[in-house]
Amino acid sequence: MAKFIFVTGGVLSSLGKGITSASIASILEEMGYKVTLQKLDPYLNVDAGTMSPYQHGEVYVTDDGAETDLDLGHYERFTNAVMTKDNNVTAGRIYYNVITKERRGDFLGATVQVIPHITEEIKSSIRKVEKDNDIVLVEIGGTVGDIEGLPFLEAVRQLSSELGRGNYIFIHLTYVPYIKAVGELKTKPTQHSVKELRAIGIQPDIIICRAERELPRGIKSKIALFTNVKEEAVISAPDVEFSYEVPLKLKEQGIDRIITEKLGLKHREVSLGRWKKVVNILRNPKEEVNIALVGKYAELRDSYKSVLEALTHGGIANKVRVNIILKNSENLDVDELKENIHGIIVPGGFGERGIKGKIEALQFGRENNVPTFGICLGMQLMAIEFARNVLGFVNANSTEFEPNTSYPVIDIMEDQKKIDKLGGTMRLGAYPCKIQKDTLAYRIYKKELIYERHRHRYEFNNEYREDFEKRGIVFSGLSPNGNLVEIMELKEHPWYLGCQFHPEFKSKPFAPHPLFVSFIKAALDYKNK
Repeated sequence: MAKFIFVTGGVLSSLGKGITSASIASILEEMGYKVTLQKLDPYLNVDAGTMSPYQHGEVYVTDDGAETDLDLGHYERFTNAVMTKDNNVTAGRIYYNVITKERRGDFLGATVQVIPHITEEIKSSIRKVEKDNDIVLVEIGGTVGDIEGLPFLEAVRQLSSELGRGNYIFIHLTYVPYIKAVGELKTKPTQHSVKELRAIGIQPDIIICRAERELPRGIKSKIALFTNVKEEAVISAPDVEFSYEVPLKLKEQGIDRIITEKLGLKHREVSLGRWKKVVNILRNPKEEVNIALVGKYAELRDSYKSVLEALTHGGIANKVRVNIILKNSENLDVDELKENIHGIIVPGGFGERGIKGKIEALQFGRENNVPTFGICLGMQLMAIEFARNVLGFVNANSTEFEPNTSYPVIDIMEDQKKIDKLGGTMRLGAYPCKIQKDTLAYRIYKKELIYERHRHRYEFNNEYREDFEKRGIVFSGLSPNGNLVEIMELKEHPWYLGCQFHPEFKSKPFAPHPLFVSFIKAALDYKNK
């Protein structure tokens, strides 16, 4: 049976429960334990697939095609755990499952209630991920006190009782504000947050305190006194420059010893040397490059979280600081790309808004030999731009934006045209891609068969493949049957590549994705040219 760590949040949202959970998991993994993580989200959406990035940041896609919360991206980047659809559970999914069972007659006429039916479904979902793992970290989304989170907290309270002492711990992440006017850190919000937690029957074993600065011992002892937690189990989590510092900060304060002691596990000392190496490169880069990310969600960095992290990973591999300048494609001034920009990236997205600016950015990159990277929609827009400005197909477009376009160089897959539910019309998850030799893609990957994650409805229209090839486009990555374009590149360009998949979902600080490593290297070469 696995041991469980339940992570809750208090005072306010966006404190970093995902990064904290992932950091703890990475420490335990380095100690030799097999770890997995799960995110419980209290919102009523069945999954994150149809949610706006402005509402919830990016949608993170797993190998099995689940559209999930962005915290699963932290889990995979920080650890070797492979996430699946079972690692993200929403209230919408829980209620959907229970109502489906009720309609099917599974409850034999019983009155279906939050307790026990909803809580039992939640517990069942949690237990589903424990197989073959030593430790399961379960992050409960939202903030203690939120009405929608109550069934989840009640479920983990019940589960902790069933597991028995020594088989679980509760970690509460909270916020300690610094009041500048009086120059003090205030513990009252944390006291009230823990009081709220204890009122529903949960006593935290460890309290991690987010704050602008380190917590002095006096503050720690005060929190310990009012929350019934040992002083050494009150952990300071001050703001850091790089998220990859968090495992080091937690380890410095002995969180690994506290966890293993409370769970009755053998403690193994680890140095976290690879984390130290990553942080050292980030703090002491040999050079730096400026990358323009052109997208319509530029105001919210979490909308492109995995892309931003993958660019950073590419920088780590090249010992380069990557300065990412987000450019809003709705009001892009192309002249801004002439000012000290060494690479352009156009990430994925849906919808027509901001398309004009993205196409202009891609045209600028193509015509001026600036390293240019298009991901998913970015690759499709590369095709549209090339068709319009090189092939002379002035009205070339995607049928997503113009259903009656004269030149549908991007079109929906034939077998998807009869499906009317948004969530059911996409190619989702990992698919194979065969790479052609003697191409930029092959030089980057150094192998012929790869698997990458997808999230899109539309594909390159094969009717135009020959037209593109005649003018210098190389379709260097195709589906094994040759029907689907996965990678396109421009032969007479130093680095102009688009991919239909999302390589950012498979990049880690210790194993940067080769496309991002090569892209940042090309940007550095362009800068030093």
